[in-house]
Amino acid sequence: MKQVRIKIVVVFTFLLAACSSNDRLSKDSGSREWPTYQGDEARNQFSYLEQITKDNVGTLEVAWTYTSENVELGERSQMQCNPIVKDGILYGTSPTLKVFALEAATGSPLWEFDPKTWLEGEGVSFGISANRGVALWEGQGEKRILMSIGGWLLCLEGNTGLPIESFGEGGRTSLKLDLGERAQDLHVESRTPGTVFEDLLIMGTRVSENVDAAPGHIRAFDILTGEVAWTFHTIPQKGEYGLETWPIGAYDWAGGANSWAGMSVDRDRAMVYAPTGSASFDFYGGNRVGDNLFANCIIALDARTGERKWHFQTVHHDIWDRDLPAPPNLVTLEIDGVKRDAVAQITKSGHVFVLDRDTGAPLHPVEEMPFPRSDLQGEVSSPTQPLPIKPEPFSRQRFDFKDVTNISEEANRYVTGILANLRSDGQFIPPSKEGTVIFPGFDGGGEWGGASVEPDTGIMYVNGNEMPWIMTMVETKRATARAGGSVRLADLGEEIYQNRCAFCHGPERQGDPTGTFPNIQSVGTKLKKDEILAMLMEGKGFMPSFRQLGKGRLEAVIAFLLNSTEEVDPHAMGLASNEAALPYSHTGYNRFLDQEGYPAVKPPWGTLNAIDLNKGEILWKVPLGEFEALAMRGVEKTGTENYGGPVATAGGLIFIAATKDEHIRAFDKETGEELWKHKLPAGGYATPSVYEAGERQYVVIACGGGKMGTAPGSRYVAFALPEELK
Repeated sequence: MKQVRIKIVVVFTFLLAACSSNDRLSKDSGSREWPTYQGDEARNQFSYLEQITKDNVGTLEVAWTYTSENVELGERSQMQCNPIVKDGILYGTSPTLKVFALEAATGSPLWEFDPKTWLEGEGVSFGISANRGVALWEGQGEKRILMSIGGWLLCLEGNTGLPIESFGEGGRTSLKLDLGERAQDLHVESRTPGTVFEDLLIMGTRVSENVDAAPGHIRAFDILTGEVAWTFHTIPQKGEYGLETWPIGAYDWAGGANSWAGMSVDRDRAMVYAPTGSASFDFYGGNRVGDNLFANCIIALDARTGERKWHFQTVHHDIWDRDLPAPPNLVTLEIDGVKRDAVAQITKSGHVFVLDRDTGAPLHPVEEMPFPRSDLQGEVSSPTQPLPIKPEPFSRQRFDFKDVTNISEEANRYVTGILANLRSDGQFIPPSKEGTVIFPGFDGGGEWGGASVEPDTGIMYVNGNEMPWIMTMVETKRATARAGGSVRLADLGEEIYQNRCAFCHGPERQGDPTGTFPNIQSVGTKLKKDEILAMLMEGKGFMPSFRQLGKGRLEAVIAFLLNSTEEVDPHAMGLASNEAALPYSHTGYNRFLDQEGYPAVKPPWGTLNAIDLNKGEILWKVPLGEFEALAMRGVEKTGTENYGGPVATAGGLIFIAATKDEHIRAFDKETGEELWKHKLPAGGYATPSVYEAGERQYVVIACGGGKMGTAPGSRYVAFALPEELK
């Protein structure tokens, strides 16, 4: 094994109580810290701390900052970490996936672990990535930090950051364990921390959203050994429940149905609640006819064994990329005068499903509503979809001509002209070759930042996006042999590109307007052939490795990218097409924007919402964020796209960053009034953590930037009241 490079500034040596790290962030326990992802096992993103109040929040100041990188970051670098705080120590991750520990009161570094050399040559990208934090386990007199990078799950000693050699292979274990032989050559990673239950780390994964997706099975890893303790098949195997919702033999080739967003756990019931995403390919399912269990489900599993207790499917046969984007909130509600333990799940479509925690039965009405069938060749869309009647959606559901932007006459005319040629009839209108408006867009509605719920009141606070996107399906191309059995290598490469790459980089290689997926039309002027091949083999940033295609097919893709005229005999070279032969791809992830780059719909473009889950009613809704350039033109409080969630506190406040204008804000949780804001060094596209250290309350946010075309960053910024006011 390669030498591990590690920097230890201070090593604490103290005896830890033999207990689990799953402290409940509840009023009764009196927890003052942020011991797990999103604050507690119920993922409620709520703090009972009340030192910072509506009366003094305006005096908040920067208490400390920590720069997690000392290197130049790529323009698409991101940092989405929700740091955890336990025993006065803050644990987080950097844009290049270093793991670090800080003194929570001062931001002073204790140790840092850089996995780059350790995993060099393993197909892991360190330049541009995204990670939402780490998991902490305590027991048997020790603490362990668990986090994932590329296809590996790492286990570090909590006081030093050193790999624990007895875990897996010298401190790491493969995230591809027990996924089957096919998955070993496919992209598998996890950006969200696993869920700790006793001595298990229950993990979901992120997989490809195209035809080359690995299965998204949920597994529990033994925290002491790194071995797989149990596996739940999200794509049912022979003899398993749900098999009939897929074509015969789908378990041999189907992928997706993965739980990438994190999970919630109820320790008393020994149950874990896992949300899942779409089956792959995301936007065409003619090869996977059926409802496709357990895609797009909330699944209740026995946390010790992985046995399914119940499931609830929120989208049948998903062809809209309507992954469940965040862990469900676990809360006790009073519905019709009866106390009910509930699971509340936000969705990309802006709905909230409120279900019984023991049975999965809806606690507010849900109806199967009819929708048009797809007119794409071979597609069999579901005739109905389940929609909650209460609460009403927290994001708008239709984009009609009356909803076209009104920020200027020019913008209105521009958008109206485009909308006239699109299908725009609300939720669950099937994808089309004409173009279908997805509203709210592919990123929500609700997204991975999650929702905050106050346990004592059952009030949910959730931010929503109001951005329309356009989905346009295109027929895939097939390389045709010329006389003598030859074919242009570039033609074969274009076929592979359309099936594997166009959904990110676009059919014309134009990329994404926000820069998330770069324009590669002139890649040959920037990189040599062998450099492109190395990138495709190893992956880079958000692009996974395509090593599984083999060198010959990758060289065909390169021939397409470089506009080569070379002709080959594909059969003689072993390059005969083995593509999945889906008849459609799509033109990429395209936001619907006006001529200036603002959203095509009337403001607000981002909102913060308060929802009474007991009654199923929205209490208030306010814009979240604004554009300075528009405010100067008199168009104020438009809201912006937003990524990262809110945290509510007993001090009467909601803290949230998330906005494209790169501010963090505090709102009055009773009225939605904005009480304070502060400009960050880069966009805070993450969920804040709220904790107490040294009798002082802190709010800390990861300022990673990079999304929506904004500048990257690597700093953590912590806010607190002035010392004299604490």
